[in-house]
Amino acid sequence: MGVIETLILTTALAGVGGTGLGGLIGALLQKDSKRVVSLLLSFAGGVMLSVVCFDLVTEAIETNAGIWTVVGAVAFGVAMTYLLNYLIDRKTNPEVPHIDANHPKTADDLDELIHSDHLEQHYARKDSRLGLFVAGVVMACAIALHNVPEGMTIGASYAGNDGVMGSAALVLAVLIGLHNIPEGMAVSVPLISGGMTKWKAVLITAATGIPTILGALLGYLLGELGALGLCLSLGFASGAMLYVVFGEILPQSILMYHSKLPAFSAITGILVGLLIIF
Repeated sequence: MGVIETLILTTALAGVGGTGLGGLIGALLQKDSKRVVSLLLSFAGGVMLSVVCFDLVTEAIETNAGIWTVVGAVAFGVAMTYLLNYLIDRKTNPEVPHIDANHPKTADDLDELIHSDHLEQHYARKDSRLGLFVAGVVMACAIALHNVPEGMTIGASYAGNDGVMGSAALVLAVLIGLHNIPEGMAVSVPLISGGMTKWKAVLITAATGIPTILGALLGYLLGELGALGLCLSLGFASGAMLYVVFGEILPQSILMYHSKLPAFSAITGILVGLLIIF
C-alpha cells in the first residue's frame, strides 16, 4: 500500500470510523453521558496537547525555517480557527433560545460545539427543506473546522516522518477517533429526534468525518513541499489544535461536568502522550 493510500485509510478510520461509530451508538441509545463525554474529551485534549507541544512544534522548529516562522504559523492557525468559529457562532447563536446573556461565552455541551442544537431548532420549527439544508451545512462546517486541523496534524506528522506512519501520527489518529465518537453521538441523536431514519442518520454522521481525510492530505502535501512547507503545515495544524484544546475542549469538558476530574483527566492525557512520544 502506497503512502497516500495508507494516510487516507488511517484518517478514514479515525474520522469517518470514529464519527460513524458514535452515530451508531447514538442511534441505538439515543442518549449520552455528560460525565463520560467530559472525561473522554479532556483526556483526548491532554494527549493532543502533549503531542502538539512536545512533538509537532518540535518538528517544526527542527525544519530550521526560523523560530519566527514557527511562531507565525502557530499564531495564524489559532487566529484562523478562532475567526471561523466566531463567524459561525455569530450566525447561529441568536437562533438557539437558551444561548443568551447569561450563557457561558463558550459551549457548555457537545451539541453547542458542533451546532447540532441549531439544526434541532430548525427541526422543531418544522422548517422548509432549504432551511434544514442550510442548518445542516452550518453544522457540517462547524465539524469541519475541528476535523480539518485534526487531519492536518496527522498528515503533517506523517510528512515530517518521511512518509512513515510514526507513533505520533498513529497516536493522533487513535485519539481523534476516540474524540469523534461522542461528536458522532451528538450529531445522530438530533437527526433521529427530528424524524430521520436511524440508518440514514448514521450514514450522514459518518460522512461528517470526511473533512479529516481532506485535512490529512492537505497537511501531508504541504509538508512535502520542503522545509518551509513542512514548518507551515506543522505550525498551522498545531495552532489550530491548540485553539481547539484550550478554547473549546477543556472549557467545555469542565462546564459539562462541574468537578476537578476533567483537569486530572487532561493531566493524565498529557502524561500518557509523553510516554507514547518518548
